[in-house]
Amino acid sequence: SSEFALHHSSCFLTITLECVKLAIDVGYRHFDGALVYFNEHEVGQAIREKIADGSVKREDIFYCGKLWNTFHPPELVRPALERTLKTLKLDYVDLYIMELPMAFKPGKEFYPKYKDGKYIYHHTDLCATWEALEACKDAGLVKSLGVSNFNRRQLELLLNKPGLKHKPVSNQVECHPYFTQPKLLEYCRQNGIVMVGFCPLGSSRDSSWVNLKSPPLLEDKLLVSIGRKYNKSSAQVALRFNVQRGVVVIPKSFTRERIKHNFQIFDFSLTEDEMKAIEALNKNVRFVELLMWSDHPEYPFHDEY
Repeated sequence: SSEFALHHSSCFLTITLECVKLAIDVGYRHFDGALVYFNEHEVGQAIREKIADGSVKREDIFYCGKLWNTFHPPELVRPALERTLKTLKLDYVDLYIMELPMAFKPGKEFYPKYKDGKYIYHHTDLCATWEALEACKDAGLVKSLGVSNFNRRQLELLLNKPGLKHKPVSNQVECHPYFTQPKLLEYCRQNGIVMVGFCPLGSSRDSSWVNLKSPPLLEDKLLVSIGRKYNKSSAQVALRFNVQRGVVVIPKSFTRERIKHNFQIFDFSLTEDEMKAIEALNKNVRFVELLMWSDHPEYPFHDEY
C-alpha cells in the first residue's frame, strides 16, 4: 500500500538490506529514503533482489528520494538526483522531494560549518530549485515532485510561481496524535497536496535532536485504552488515526516483529468519537524542532503553520 511506508535512516547496512526485503514480503510498497541516510545502496539492492525473485515488479514499488540542502542551486539538482539513481541502480524514482526549505553552502560537506561551529548557509531560492526539479521530471528521472518541512508560506511560494509546470504532490512533515497539524493538513487538502507524516509514532528520546517536552506518545492512556478495545497496540492506533484522516504514514523500524506489527492496521477502523478524542490529544509541540537551524532565513517553524 502506498499509503504506508517504511522510513529509513542510518543503521547497520546489512540490517537495512534484510529489513527492506522483509518489508516487501510483509506488503510494504512505499519506501522513504534519502542520500543523507547513507543507505540507498542497500535499499536499492533489496528492491532489485525482490524484483529479480519475482516478488514484485518495479512499478509496484514507490520509492521517495530527497534533495539535500547543499544541492539547492539549480545546476546541482539533477546531479544530486542522478547520484541517488546511480546508488539505487534504478532508472527513476517515484517521488523526489526537497528535504528542507533551507539551502546550505554547496560542497562535499553535507553539514558545512564555520570554525566556530555555526552552520554555513546559502542563498535560498525555492522557486529556482523547483524549476530544476521540474526539468528532472520532464527528463523522466522522477515521476512526481514534492517537498518536506515546508510551511504554508513556502508552499504558496511554489503554488503561485509564474509558469509553474508541476505542482508539489506532497509535503512530508512531522505528524502524530501529539502534533496533528490541523491547519496545514486543511491547507494541503484544499490544494490537492498529500500530507506524509514522519515520526507517526512519536520519536526516539535522543535529546541531541528531539524535543523532550512531550511525554512518550506510545504510553498515552487514551491510545492504550482504544488499543485494548480492538486488540491493537497504541502504535497501531496512532498509525490508524493518521491513515484514516488521509495522512500517509512512514514508520521507521529495524525490528522484524515491529515491521510486521506496523502493517497490521487495515483490519480495524476508529469511530468518529475515537478520532475526535485522539485529535484532542494535540499538544501542538514538535518532537523535531531543528533549532540548530532556527537562524536560517527560511527556517520553516517560526510561522504558526
